[in-house]
Amino acid sequence: MLTHVTRPIRIGAVELKNRVVRTAHATGMGPMSEDLIAYHLARGEGGVGLSIIEILSVHPTSPAGLNTFDPQMPGRYEKLVNAVRPTGMRLFQQVWHGGQNSLPLDGSPPWGPSDRPGVLTGVPTIPMTRGMIDEIVAAYADAAAKCVAWGLDGLEIHCAHGYLPAQFLSPAVNTREDEFGGPIENRARFILEIMRAVRAATPPGYPVGVRLAPDETAGGIGAGDVLRVAQWLEAERLVDFVDLSLGNYQSFAKMIGGMHEPAGYELAQNAQVTAKLGAPSLVTGRFRTLEEADQVIRAGQADLVGMTRAHIADPHLVRKSLEGRVDQVRPCIACNQGCVGNLLGPRHRVACVVNPGAGFELRLGDDRLTPAAARRRVVVVGGGPSGLEAARVAALRGHAVVLLEAQPALGGTLRLAARAPTRHGLGDYLGWLESEVYRLGVEVRLSTFADADDVRALAPDAVIVAAGSTPRLDGVQASNPGEPMRGAEDPRVVSSSDLFAEGRGQWGQAAVVVDDVGHYEGVSAAEHLVGQGLAVTYVSRHASFAPGVETALMPEPALQRLSKGDFTLRLRTRAVAFEGRTVSLAPTYLAAAHNRLEIVPADIVVFVSPNRPNRTLYDDLVGGAAMVSVVGDANAPRFLEAAVHEGHRAAAAIA
Repeated sequence: MLTHVTRPIRIGAVELKNRVVRTAHATGMGPMSEDLIAYHLARGEGGVGLSIIEILSVHPTSPAGLNTFDPQMPGRYEKLVNAVRPTGMRLFQQVWHGGQNSLPLDGSPPWGPSDRPGVLTGVPTIPMTRGMIDEIVAAYADAAAKCVAWGLDGLEIHCAHGYLPAQFLSPAVNTREDEFGGPIENRARFILEIMRAVRAATPPGYPVGVRLAPDETAGGIGAGDVLRVAQWLEAERLVDFVDLSLGNYQSFAKMIGGMHEPAGYELAQNAQVTAKLGAPSLVTGRFRTLEEADQVIRAGQADLVGMTRAHIADPHLVRKSLEGRVDQVRPCIACNQGCVGNLLGPRHRVACVVNPGAGFELRLGDDRLTPAAARRRVVVVGGGPSGLEAARVAALRGHAVVLLEAQPALGGTLRLAARAPTRHGLGDYLGWLESEVYRLGVEVRLSTFADADDVRALAPDAVIVAAGSTPRLDGVQASNPGEPMRGAEDPRVVSSSDLFAEGRGQWGQAAVVVDDVGHYEGVSAAEHLVGQGLAVTYVSRHASFAPGVETALMPEPALQRLSKGDFTLRLRTRAVAFEGRTVSLAPTYLAAAHNRLEIVPADIVVFVSPNRPNRTLYDDLVGGAAMVSVVGDANAPRFLEAAVHEGHRAAAAIA
């Protein structure tokens, strides 16, 4: 029974209808755009109790997507508040200054406690004078007053994650010798001055909270430091709640834990803080279900639970759960590719691998699907993630759907990928897809290979070809395509799919993983083999390890795990030849004729290269009577997000 997470709670003079919080995170949607309003509205309609809006900058020395000094903000916030208020979800605003981890609008150096360069900017910081400190403290107070005037229900002052207040608090960054440096009483002074000014600028009972975090870095902020600061703030009645997180940009992967982290992974640090607080506490840490959140509150570890990525994956998580439809909640798999990965990548905008509508609520997603004008017979060929999503959406719209899968089980390469170490979350998503297609009445035919004649015999009105792709084992590497690896025809050269297939597992003593892609496949192969006790040499043409998932914060945790075994990393390197039980390696920037070869042992070579699309069926069907589309790897082998989103769009487009 969800008896704890569903209880109302008072924060200051404001009552929240439940204990579920969508904590603040960047979206990349611009200054309170219609898209950002729709994003919050969807979570409000889904049953969230409190949404904390992403960072609002207090000063031009640290601009953000939302800025107090933007004259258009009042009208835009009015739209947001008016849109969300009928849902009953409360809106708090996170208030922020990035310090050394942001750059001023005028291009000048960033401000901070000391002259240490920020990890995000790489620019030495201007140590703040007393006058600068007073200016920023006043800016926080001004921001607080504006948030009250704009109709927001409360505030959270961001003092975590390596931003300006945390920089003052951290002895690793703050080397001052005045009243703001040295012992923790001095290093916390900046935070206390901010909170006093904010409290003075807000009316009695107006909720004001603080976000704090142990930073998981050597010589930095520990849980004991966080507790002392929180208790000082409580003693002066400066806070109505304390939001506890983890990490900073030196320990970024801890800030947004990936699939390898368990639910509540931050509690190991933060439960010792919450146990000694009097104010309501909020914790985060990859919570996926209301049951997990309820357990935390029931155990007395917190009063509120942040479920941010879970609500990116399914904004209706709360409503579905309370209606007894827990099995219909689309699971967050913590892959970090769509949310933080897209935000930090070229798109600079939040999205979601498993939810095509996330961040695009005005245009995409289940809430934007229209019922079929006429019930069509839709044939989907291929039961991987793209085909399953296409079948699900077509059935959801009311079409009669037949799904043909050549293998005896659904899932395609997703089923294989879920067997890799730390990738079990993929299995959660696959299980949800399978459950949904059966619930929606899709006719699933397993062990059914279909050519064009087989498909035509079903007399479809629309065909979606999601036939996947085939591993490429030709030895060609993108860095030196004219010099493919010799010996690629050896049966001991296998794909990552071969590695995780049923009944395989005797690989010898040494392995070489040739990763020409730089994504999860090569990393998963290496982790699997290291876990089997093999000596693994990882060869990549790239300048860094797994650059394709760098923005998903995966490489560092993976390297930490791999370093516990016999693992050797070779970057800007290619495989020249596999002969006998050795592989010869060469730098990508030199031709093999230079004879700068390194010989490494190998009983097996895992060759990870872009697959070949299985497009033949599409080519045979296109131009016929039925509407035909091709999606996922059958269109072009890419990654899970593209597969899911293409399947969704193809089914949504059927007339």
